[in-house]
Amino acid sequence: MKICAPFAGIVHYRVAEGALVNTGDELATVEAVKLEAPVLAPGPGVVAKLAMADFTDVIGGEELLELKEA
Repeated sequence: MKICAPFAGIVHYRVAEGALVNTGDELATVEAVKLEAPVLAPGPGVVAKLAMADFTDVIGGEELLELKEA
């Protein structure tokens, strides 16, 4: 499952590749101007890959990471 940015900003990951996550765990945050939005896991899984480097500029809808079934 691909997890995408909610809006344009700077991504900061809270997990690493291979991490086990549960529903509602914070995967990353996207920050723009003084607004910071958490990106939460929609279900349990394993972080298969991070799509870009930490603190990278992203646009809304751009893939941040991929989750696979545990």
